[in-house]
Amino acid sequence: MGSGMTDDFERMWRDLEPLGRSATSGGYFRQPFLPAETELRHWFTEQAHARDLTVDVDDLGNLTAWWRRDHSSPEDAVVTGSHLDSVLDGGAYDGPLGVVSALAAVDLLRSRGFRPTRPIGVSVFVEEEGSRFGLACLGSRFATGSLSWEAARELRDRDGIFLPDALHASGLHSHDNIGMDDETGPAGDRGDELRRRIGVFVELHVEQGRDLVDRGSAIGVASGIWPHGRYRFDFRGAANHAGTTRMEDRADPMLTYAMTALAANKRARLAGQRATFGRLDVAPNGTNAIPSRVTAWLDARCSSDDALLTLVEAITDQAASRAERDGTSLEVTAESVSGRVEFDAGLAALVAADHAGGDWPVIPTQAGHDAGILSAAGIPTAMLFVRNPTGVSHSPAEFASMPDCLVGVSALADTLERLAR
Repeated sequence: MGSGMTDDFERMWRDLEPLGRSATSGGYFRQPFLPAETELRHWFTEQAHARDLTVDVDDLGNLTAWWRRDHSSPEDAVVTGSHLDSVLDGGAYDGPLGVVSALAAVDLLRSRGFRPTRPIGVSVFVEEEGSRFGLACLGSRFATGSLSWEAARELRDRDGIFLPDALHASGLHSHDNIGMDDETGPAGDRGDELRRRIGVFVELHVEQGRDLVDRGSAIGVASGIWPHGRYRFDFRGAANHAGTTRMEDRADPMLTYAMTALAANKRARLAGQRATFGRLDVAPNGTNAIPSRVTAWLDARCSSDDALLTLVEAITDQAASRAERDGTSLEVTAESVSGRVEFDAGLAALVAADHAGGDWPVIPTQAGHDAGILSAAGIPTAMLFVRNPTGVSHSPAEFASMPDCLVGVSALADTLERLAR
């Protein structure tokens, strides 16, 4: 990359750095349709217009900036991009690195004098993390038609705000009951126009682990995504006084939850899988009161669909057995489940091959991505990973060095050039 392209990337990164960042933790709070994420969306639109790219927005707020928009071949576009939202108190690179790198890759291709024969799009999908409305990859599910507006409109955030009201508050479109169809969504658009246009999708993402560090490689290519799901465990008992209620007289759902969390950890460790209880809601949430309800969310990820089913069933069975002993009750709801994704092997080989120093490694990932949703929708899909020296993600400690980021831009530009000739 020339110095101009390097300067442009670094400038864009500096523009984004303060948006949604906590002065206390240094982490990011970029939840969808709230001020920080809305400002990021405006930034992306401005960057696209500065490059003479045409910007489309669908009914859920997904953005796509087009270079050489061509309606005569709508099914043949090469699309890249990622997301701009974050987990609560998240890192700077998860999502935004793919968006900034995509814009920089367009700049680099233009500096080479490249003229695409296929349209190139840069997409920003909303609510990839599921940190506000609880459904991961919400935007890409809607864009591919795998999530209907009828289902999306029922989603609520932790404060009870329905998705249509959040969209209205952000200025994206009118209320759910004004100018919108119950079956097809806002303004009668099914929301899957992007799916009909994409011929191939490539997502660049910071690595969320240490595989590339151990291999000594700045760039990797994804082979597939582990199956994963989010499950809500509702434990119910009887509220009572913390001091006057004898231990043997209690129906304490917190105790049932605690034993369930320990059981999930042990079973996942023994099976070589992943199980995490990372979110908890307690009622009445008083220091001197036995709770009446504990709601906990399990994130489970496994190497196969069967292993995921087996792990969740084992955790559920052990939790139910413990609830019976504790005099509490349990209800488990699968809020979202994504099956195993195998990316197009031929496309992965094409992306990984013939680079200075040899082919890039092809590796699996245990993290979910918009790319996985597009692949599951039948779109040929590839992913590029940029090395993360800390191996830490979903945390303020998430990192990628500037030299590696710039290698990532070149890698993405090379990939787009191969695909859009």
